[in-house]
Amino acid sequence: MTTPGVEGARWRADGALVLLCVFWGVTFVVVKDALAFADPFTFITLRFTVGAAVMVALAGRRMFAPGVLKKGALLSVLLFLSFALQTVGLKDTTPSRAAFLTGLNVLFVPLFSVVLLKRLPRWSTLVGVVLAAVGLYALTMQAEGPMRPGHLWGLYLGDWLSIGCAATYAGHILLTERFASRDGVLGLVAVQLSGVALLSALCLPFVERRLEPTPALMGAVLVCGVLASAVAIGVQTWGQARTTAVRAAVIFALEPVFASASSVVMGREVLGPREWFGGALILLGVLISELGPGVWEGWRARGRTPAS
Repeated sequence: MTTPGVEGARWRADGALVLLCVFWGVTFVVVKDALAFADPFTFITLRFTVGAAVMVALAGRRMFAPGVLKKGALLSVLLFLSFALQTVGLKDTTPSRAAFLTGLNVLFVPLFSVVLLKRLPRWSTLVGVVLAAVGLYALTMQAEGPMRPGHLWGLYLGDWLSIGCAATYAGHILLTERFASRDGVLGLVAVQLSGVALLSALCLPFVERRLEPTPALMGAVLVCGVLASAVAIGVQTWGQARTTAVRAAVIFALEPVFASASSVVMGREVLGPREWFGGALILLGVLISELGPGVWEGWRARGRTPAS
């Protein structure tokens, strides 16, 4: 049984991850707009160079603590692949679809957890995963009507790249839980962001580059570099040192809900009943994952089951 202190720490961590989803959801639109002024790899390089500079200044020698460089380097490869696939994918899909498909990591994380770690999630988390997955399908399935050329099974290249992002980010979530410690967040995040900046820069000679240093682009670089990269990855690492990877993945399924809401508020998209129904299922899945065991234990403590 989980002790009250540990459970309280998990609730605080989960709350921080929910707030992180709110912010990440909004930045889907910010990144989409930034790609009008820069190619994906130039933008990622600028974004993570700014984030790395902030975290390196804060972490200092903690980057070189035993094991941090090795763990951070492995995480940086997965993080680079995730952001590269997501950012390139945004050129060929909408912010909400990219967010929804990236949210499929809610399926990949428990699958990878069972296959790689031989760990079965608790029943309430599995119910939450299923509901979130159905909700994601409702949000992303192709609407009826003619489709433009280039789709495969109702998905375009940007959609497939977003699914690839979901798979690599699921690996990042699992390894973050394994590597994160309660007092080693700064060093681990600094190495990750530095690694992503380096890998992105190494790609620049091999891609078509485009850069228009407008105020809008520079603002997006600063927001995404400082807040959506340095602060956000730091919060994720801190939170995952206090909760499980599968639980974190279910919470991250909220990100597309907030991405859609921000896209609608900013006038970029209009969502119909099917999309809102999918969002509601995701919210329900998160609530069951979070509250399920507590509700069940409460019934048992009163000497009865929900069916009695």
